[in-house]
Amino acid sequence: MSAPGKANRGPSAGPENRRALVAAAREVFAEDGLSAPLSSVAKRAGVGQGSLYRHFPDRIALAAAVFEENIGDLEVVVDRPDSTLDDFLEVVIAQALVSTALIELLTSHRHDERIAHLSDRLASVVATITEREKAARRIGQHVAIDDVVLAISMLAGELAHTEPDARAGVGRRAWALFHAAFAPHEG
Repeated sequence: MSAPGKANRGPSAGPENRRALVAAAREVFAEDGLSAPLSSVAKRAGVGQGSLYRHFPDRIALAAAVFEENIGDLEVVVDRPDSTLDDFLEVVIAQALVSTALIELLTSHRHDERIAHLSDRLASVVATITEREKAARRIGQHVAIDDVVLAISMLAGELAHTEPDARAGVGRRAWALFHAAFAPHEG
């Protein structure tokens, strides 16, 4: 006699399965990189590969969904009127510590329309926090939005090539460099 299988809940399970797949992808990609087997993602999410491919037809679509959540988290931080660049960078560093595979996605597929719109959303979030920080005189007027995006990209790229146990220290050192570079100039 065979063991009873997991009951198929049909379309009602779709949103829950999608959330589980994105959460599992975040973990699997963080542990094994963007080239990790998608079967590992499905297994960790507790769904079949058919469900994975119904939601995400390819690896880029899945990774983009993970990065989209990251951008959403950054938007939440920046939407708070009292948030600072420090608050923003704290979330960026926390995300980069566990999502280094997503940096590979952004750089290697930047012209893919599924990725390009995420870069635009990131630039918008950076613009909001940069202008707020300039108005509050916490960063210098010399700091351009592209400078902050470049700093984030450099940090993320460095963390992607840093051993996992050293990433937190590298993130703290980068944060100190950002403070020095972005500080208002005297005079």
